[in-house]
Amino acid sequence: MAKRKSQSLLNGALVLLVATLLVKIIGAIYKIPLSNMIGTVGRGYYDAAYNIYLPIYTISMAGLPVAVSKMVSEQMALGHYRDARMIFRVSSRIFLITGTLGLIVLLILAYPYAALSKNLPTIPAILAIAPSIFFCCLMSIFRGYYEGLRKMTPTAVSEVFEALGKLVFGIVLAKAVISKGMADFHAGATVFGKTVADESEALSAIYPYAAAAAALGVTLGTVLGLGYLFVLYKLRGDQITREELVNSPKPEKSNIIARNLIKFAIPVATSSLIFSITNMIDSVMVQNRLQTAIDKDLNYIKTVYQASIQMGNILDKDLKTYLFGAYSLSLDFKNLVPNLAMALGISAIPALSAAWAIKNRDEIRISVESVIRVILLISFPAGIGMAVLSEPILSLLYSRGESASAIPITAPILTAYGFSVFIMALSTPMTNMLQAIGKPMVPLKALTVGAIAKIIINYILVGIPSVNINGAVVGTIGCYVIILGISLYSLIKTTGVKINIMSVAVKPFICAALCGGAAFLSYTLFNRILSFGSPDSIMNSKTLSTFIAIGIAAVIYLISLLLVKGIAKDDIIMLPKGEKIAKTLEKYGFLG
Repeated sequence: MAKRKSQSLLNGALVLLVATLLVKIIGAIYKIPLSNMIGTVGRGYYDAAYNIYLPIYTISMAGLPVAVSKMVSEQMALGHYRDARMIFRVSSRIFLITGTLGLIVLLILAYPYAALSKNLPTIPAILAIAPSIFFCCLMSIFRGYYEGLRKMTPTAVSEVFEALGKLVFGIVLAKAVISKGMADFHAGATVFGKTVADESEALSAIYPYAAAAAALGVTLGTVLGLGYLFVLYKLRGDQITREELVNSPKPEKSNIIARNLIKFAIPVATSSLIFSITNMIDSVMVQNRLQTAIDKDLNYIKTVYQASIQMGNILDKDLKTYLFGAYSLSLDFKNLVPNLAMALGISAIPALSAAWAIKNRDEIRISVESVIRVILLISFPAGIGMAVLSEPILSLLYSRGESASAIPITAPILTAYGFSVFIMALSTPMTNMLQAIGKPMVPLKALTVGAIAKIIINYILVGIPSVNINGAVVGTIGCYVIILGISLYSLIKTTGVKINIMSVAVKPFICAALCGGAAFLSYTLFNRILSFGSPDSIMNSKTLSTFIAIGIAAVIYLISLLLVKGIAKDDIIMLPKGEKIAKTLEKYGFLG
């Protein structure tokens, strides 16, 4: 059997980071044409269905897998290899039960959720995405185990396969549904059982089923990712040697392991469940409160968004879904950096769990500081850049499709999220690190307080006509501020780690501020100087100015980071060929 290799914290995080970037690129290739194809209204149906799917999905991906990863990494650090194998076998049975129950629960909740949100057309999309819960649970069997072995590559590759499946199947199926619906309309037939008078009504009838076709792509993508993991395990196994198994102590009984898994998983899963249920409740409430704001003063809201409504040819009955869809467009970008940061959180669980199990204080400090520093190194410049270039970025991606009319509504929302994205990016890895050191109840409490605050803020603000959908931004940011504050305080108190604020936060922020300033000034300058191409063309002066601004900002950020010694030696060493890179940077005085 081949020699088993494990990955360092940042090495494993780098693998997951690359995979996450690929997944996000694939997701953009998927969501941008999908949004342009099914329109903002169709996107609203898709996202509404996703919001009820997400709570159960999150349990499968963030509850038991975290428990498996933590427990396996601890047993491997202690040399208890038979226990690691037993954890895999026991967790497999638990995941099968969880997946089956999750599928049944989602099917049962489909109609009540759609009825409560006054959005019955979301039901087809919910039914189409429901089976992916079961397949996600099966994937989690392998992902949690391999992550506990400090092998992030299987998780990374399976995520890419999953995204590719969603892209191919989702786009093809959605396109087929739209083509069929429009063909029926032009032939004078009913469109999916509805008699329609014009193209606007035809599209309104098509959108729910086009969203369902896109959701079915998600399900087929999970089947593809599961297939890869199953084949990999059958061919390569876990690479624990026979000698290691013979020399390891007798494992705990399966019922004890099951009890420990569930005991640890419950607060982890509950934390994720609370947050996801909050988003589900929030989705229903935001849509209902939007309708309240519209009912209170329809003319005011139509006046505020007059240009967008006219450009999008939006019917009054679709206005609520349109505004919610415009808000949803910002979430693709708001979630980008936090999703990248999740790679560090996932990689930190086994690394920090192993260090905590053997009481290696120096490794604990390095792990905690590295996670926070690297997240801020990424999230500060990305967030500030997103904020100052919100309108150009949205125009670059959506100006030629059905969602173009929503850009003036989405841009201010994206700006607000950009300036606060570092708070969101830190929250999940902070939660992961607390889970790694055996403090899963802290994130649960923090999430509960944050979720309550979010619901209250959104209820009050979204129902005000002058605020409407913008109130959801305030509620989300407030929620994450509370979560981060409580989690960071507890992590520092429990581990005793003294964070070097200058190295971890101040230097990255200064460099990111220079980066954001460079992006704004260069975009403004080049957009005035250059003048070519029509607004509807793929390449025009605005597009080129955006790319130039991003390039200049990246160069300014890298140079300033080196000049202020914003990169730590401990971080570089944990990368592939890190010692060689560290020596070179240290030679020229670029390491902090």
